[in-house]
Amino acid sequence: MFNFYPGPSKVYPEVRDFMGMAYDEGILSIPHRSERFVQMMRELVGLLRTKLNIPQDYYIFFPSSATECWEMIAQSLTPHKSLHVYNGSFGEKWYQYAKKLRPDAYGQAFDVQHELDAPNLPLEEDTDVICVTQNETSNGTQVSMNTLLKLQNQFKDPLLAVDATSSMAGLNLKFIRADIWFASVQKCFGLPAGMAVLVCSPRTIQRAKALNDRKHYNSLVFLHEKMLNYQTGHTPNVLNLYLMRRMLEKLPLIKTIDQQLVKRSKDLYSFFEEYTQVKLLVENPEVRSQTVLTLQGKDKQILEIKKHAAAQNLLLGNGYGALAKSTFRIANFPAIIDEEYVALQDFFSKNYH
Repeated sequence: MFNFYPGPSKVYPEVRDFMGMAYDEGILSIPHRSERFVQMMRELVGLLRTKLNIPQDYYIFFPSSATECWEMIAQSLTPHKSLHVYNGSFGEKWYQYAKKLRPDAYGQAFDVQHELDAPNLPLEEDTDVICVTQNETSNGTQVSMNTLLKLQNQFKDPLLAVDATSSMAGLNLKFIRADIWFASVQKCFGLPAGMAVLVCSPRTIQRAKALNDRKHYNSLVFLHEKMLNYQTGHTPNVLNLYLMRRMLEKLPLIKTIDQQLVKRSKDLYSFFEEYTQVKLLVENPEVRSQTVLTLQGKDKQILEIKKHAAAQNLLLGNGYGALAKSTFRIANFPAIIDEEYVALQDFFSKNYH
């Protein structure tokens, strides 16, 4: 089965061998306070900096999921309120989650077909964090690095937090454009679900220290103290940490991966622009995601296409949220090879042209 689901998505095939190696090397049962674990973490953090181009003064943590990152940002960095700017289901979910913990959190929706209007955001006093979903997996849109720069220049005091779940490890993100970045690993990292990567600027850690929230097992100030010695706050997903280290050793620099994905996304968009039976949901090329394509049609037709594709061993992603029945999604992630997209295009050319 060729898997184009946008998460959990296809894992790198090397993962199978690495899982066996983890068992054989005894990694699955090492104490997470041991020197062996610390050495593995030191190597992993160094590889993430090198391969993903993460600044040397930014801090890296390993929560269990992107959803846990939402919680950590609300608990450890938001004494008053956060502003959530969104155009899809995951950005709105982040807003609703934050509001449960910080009732004064407020949101600003914007249109799927338009760029985020950075200069005109309605920023209230005492806003601690501005929250942006860089790659909206539910509808296949993305916020550009240039737009993040505009936000950064316009609003100096609030921290800028970015959900990069469908882009980190796939696109060459400019980490200096925001204070907080996070992503689950079951998308562009090409790893099994159950872990996330959280990247924080020095300013973020200063904020966490000033607030000194220690009421929660995942308080950022506590995790920071542990990571100074390359340790986690609690028993981590040791297997996924090992798999990430092994994969990063093999993978090229993010600049190379980015070039491959951007080229392939252009080819895929050009291919589907010719179709009339299904249409690209996002009409504006400037805001189209380079890692998740979303196509729309009539509900019955979308269901038929997904069933027909599955019969041909092609797994298309379901639509999400309000778009669940009227769309399907196609992941453009690094673990999926070009030959699989050739098979996908052949399927559509033969059946739906």
